[in-house]
Amino acid sequence: MTGTDRQVRLAPRIEDVAVHCALNDGTAVCLRTITPDDAPLIREGIAKLSAESRYLRFFSPAPVLPDAVVERLADVDGHDHIAWGAICSDCPGRPPIGAVHAVRHRHDGPVGEFSVAVLDEFQGQGLARMMTAALLVHCHAEGLDVLDVHMLSENAAAKRLVKSMGAAWAGESAGVAEYRLDVAAAIEALRADADAPGVQDVLRTLEGANGAAD
Repeated sequence: MTGTDRQVRLAPRIEDVAVHCALNDGTAVCLRTITPDDAPLIREGIAKLSAESRYLRFFSPAPVLPDAVVERLADVDGHDHIAWGAICSDCPGRPPIGAVHAVRHRHDGPVGEFSVAVLDEFQGQGLARMMTAALLVHCHAEGLDVLDVHMLSENAAAKRLVKSMGAAWAGESAGVAEYRLDVAAAIEALRADADAPGVQDVLRTLEGANGAAD
């Protein structure tokens, strides 16, 4: 067996890699893929969102969402539904503090839908961009090339996030704005963001794993 063959055989899959990095304020976090076993953590995270954040993410301020919603968010297979979550490594109990999802419109199709949520006290610290970077690298590896984003028109933070990655405005209806994000172009935009060291850590870790596996 050559050294190259050994590297290919030993290379970790993206979904098996945990990324240890830090928010802008230095808080240590761990990013990893979400699995169906994470349903309790998803429910816990949703309950900790403020009413405003739940409204912006789920279009409903209800403190407890239907079980079907939680089950759908946890129904992750790493191909048609790709999801990454963040754990606060510095916090007691290592609670979940954010999640990002990409769900294909149809099995094996190149287009899916993107969503992201971050607990209120961790917003504004670069976490959404870091989780999105992980998600996009994973999407690219799985052939998910384009992500549609549906957000309330008043969600300024979500608009800033997707527009910073080159998302194109696709329309607006009944107070919901629609954007379309090219995955490869968005990764390039994130790679060029030298002011986001956490994002660069994510890209280096996951693209290194993906490159070794190719």
